[in-house]
Amino acid sequence: MSKVRTRFAPSPTGYLHIGGLRTALYGYLYAKNLGGDFILRIEDTDTARYVDGSVQIIYDTMRDSGIMYDEGPDVGGNYGPYVQSERKNIYTEYAKKLVELGGAYYCFCSADRISSLKDGEGNMKYDKHCLSLSKEEIEEKLASGCPFVIRQNVPLEGTGTYHDLVYGDISVDYKDIEDGILIKSDGMPTYNFANVIDDHLMGITHVIRGTEYLSSTPKYNLMYDAFGWERPTYIHLPPIMKDAVHKLSKRNGDASYEDFVNKGYVKEAIVNYIALLGWSPKTNQEKMSLEELKKNFSLEGINKSPSIFDENKMRWLSGEYIKAMTDEELLEKADKFFAESKVYGKYDMKKIASLLKTRIEIFSQIPEKINFLEEFGAYDTALFCHKKMKTDVEIAKIVLPEARKTLEGLTDFSFDSIHDALMQLVAKLGMKNGQVFWCVRVAITGFESTAGGVMEIAELLGKEETLKRLDYSISLIK
Repeated sequence: MSKVRTRFAPSPTGYLHIGGLRTALYGYLYAKNLGGDFILRIEDTDTARYVDGSVQIIYDTMRDSGIMYDEGPDVGGNYGPYVQSERKNIYTEYAKKLVELGGAYYCFCSADRISSLKDGEGNMKYDKHCLSLSKEEIEEKLASGCPFVIRQNVPLEGTGTYHDLVYGDISVDYKDIEDGILIKSDGMPTYNFANVIDDHLMGITHVIRGTEYLSSTPKYNLMYDAFGWERPTYIHLPPIMKDAVHKLSKRNGDASYEDFVNKGYVKEAIVNYIALLGWSPKTNQEKMSLEELKKNFSLEGINKSPSIFDENKMRWLSGEYIKAMTDEELLEKADKFFAESKVYGKYDMKKIASLLKTRIEIFSQIPEKINFLEEFGAYDTALFCHKKMKTDVEIAKIVLPEARKTLEGLTDFSFDSIHDALMQLVAKLGMKNGQVFWCVRVAITGFESTAGGVMEIAELLGKEETLKRLDYSISLIK
């Protein structure tokens, strides 16, 4: 078996959406699992949809997500150029050769004539009008500068059949395939032609793409056969759905990898979750690093049915990655979000990171979880009422003055000392742990829920600030 070579061939039409990134990821995982090469090719022949800066977004997203290619426009390789607009002469050469082989023909029909072929629903199927032109007529029109396109010559009868490694044998009647344009009037190729030429010349062994190409693959195979080339192996992927009805789509404004990173999702979690959209490992393991994905990936795990994108599931997975981080890793990876908080650089950030790890799922939650350290002020004293803890304002009136007196007497204001002092207070007052701890935590934060318990928060605030907040809260409930 020859070395596996897969490719990802995005169009630079904006950000790289989740469906596109999954295609890239599966191509990468399949190649790497089998010791092969993964190639990036930019398909920029649709100039009308080209968006400035998109190519750089593709490069940045691939690198940032860890889906790194062995060959591509910015890393080189032996099969370049890897940008279609730089391969125009190659397509022209092969289009002419395909015409000679009978697999394509020149079409000189005007826009008005083409328009007249549309049915009542606006659908058009070309009628092979120019296929009947003589060689002399064609040469005369070319010499006179008559505008033309080159169309594929699809048989009127017969069936195109091929085998897909996910969906099995696929058959399409040729009568349902139009003589599509291969070379446009500006000399640029369409995707339908360029992808065949490029995949062959770049030695692509396995073509991995979405199911929307299942029905058009037979027309690509006609070209492979006409040239006498070996067809690649096909692997079509089920769609990713937004819900039971709507497909996840860039055109619908659905989020991209970059959007989720900006929202604070752990990058590795995004890639991990995307891998599970249409593929299942042989085990029940869900959290997998890129290295584990490469090791475990196989076509047997690809599902035929569509997958629904569940952001809540990805959010949970992101939280699992955060829990597994060291304090230093969390500070480094989430530095941008820590910097957006009001406490950045004012406290022991390592201790704050330690508190947050089990309390957040995405980095953007960080500011709201820790800003209370700098936002203390008036709050609703109804927060002292907690049915489960059996506390209310009257309980708080007993607990807070005693807690203040207890904490004021500490010379060592560490977690353990604060804990021991409050436990002694629990025994002294004859209350439950939760009654004392809940009242003190509300009193020094002014919030119902925060990152960290009363000991962690008091230690972070320090003795002076803790006593100051207790005094304020005591004054509120007098």
